[in-house]
Amino acid sequence: MNRLDRRVQLVWVVRWLVAAVAFAALTAVLRPLLVGRFDLPLPAWTPVAVAVALAALGVVLTVARYRLWRFEVREDALYLERGVFTRVYTVVPFVRIQHVDAQRGPLERLLGLSSTVVYTAGSRGADVTVPGLPPADADELQDRLKRLAIRAEGEDAV
Repeated sequence: MNRLDRRVQLVWVVRWLVAAVAFAALTAVLRPLLVGRFDLPLPAWTPVAVAVALAALGVVLTVARYRLWRFEVREDALYLERGVFTRVYTVVPFVRIQHVDAQRGPLERLLGLSSTVVYTAGSRGADVTVPGLPPADADELQDRLKRLAIRAEGEDAV
């Protein structure tokens, strides 16, 4: 099974840091209300503690997520394994693939990464994303899945 590029961990940690700052800001806004209205003993450093706790949690979960994330293109389907608390095993048969995109957000572009998004037929929200690939690998995966989907469509035709 293939692993993601190590730099994807930085993308995930930055997302956690943004969330940590947002929750810290929310805590800073709500703290006076909670202290004044409910007499909760929340010290002035509570927003900082929230930010540090969420950032630490984000780092731990990011490392675990990276260690568990795997994908592989086999002869009949794309296989994905991921998940920290709930392990998710996804099989995307080539015959179900409708189209494949390569996607790069601003942070991914900055770090030289890309994601491959596989859109599938059948159910709503059944699309899968393989994040954290170097752009050349994402393009190669996109082309390979496209070729395999076209071949599978021909074999599955009535």
